[in-house]
Amino acid sequence: MLRNAFGVVEEFERRVAEFAGSEHAVAVDSCTIALFLCCKLKMVGRTFIPARTYLSVPMSIIHAGGTPVFEDIEWQGVYELKPHRIYDGAKRFRRGMYMGGLHCLSFHIKKHIPIGRGGMILTDDSKAVEWLKKARYDGRSGVPYPSERVSELGWNCYLTPEQAARGLLLLDVFNDELDSADQIENYPDLRVHPIFAQELQHQSV
Repeated sequence: MLRNAFGVVEEFERRVAEFAGSEHAVAVDSCTIALFLCCKLKMVGRTFIPARTYLSVPMSIIHAGGTPVFEDIEWQGVYELKPHRIYDGAKRFRRGMYMGGLHCLSFHIKKHIPIGRGGMILTDDSKAVEWLKKARYDGRSGVPYPSERVSELGWNCYLTPEQAARGLLLLDVFNDELDSADQIENYPDLRVHPIFAQELQHQSV
């Protein structure tokens, strides 16, 4: 990305990575797209997730070419999309939270850092960062567009400087002691939805 326009995004990434304990962070426009990009990067197949989570998680797996497998497991704050070391951490934000692999965060208006819309991928893998940064920006590497020759497909899903600036302000006032408790939500069983019932039928064939 162009450094002069997106320096505030890079600063937000640096600050969140430092807070979380990861070497890198890649900002995107939602946790859903963060999970989708991670699933594309990992080329996921059968992917085990809790039956009670938000419905965009199995949709991201399906859109990435994988197959969600629903499990009756309890979770709080964060869980793994097994066995890929992709973590959905949309409900957790605390110092040192990085769990390894590809750890996805949410900055939705209802989350701990409520910038309105946004997400981030924490990782120690510099190769993954290189791919993710291009993937979020239409396959571009950030050089001036007239001189760029794009060689791979991407998506238009980067975090804007305005969102990142709000994130930095909220991070400055985030209180570890008061604000870092895992968020809990009573999700319905995803298997009640017809679209996922179809996926289950395909799995049993």
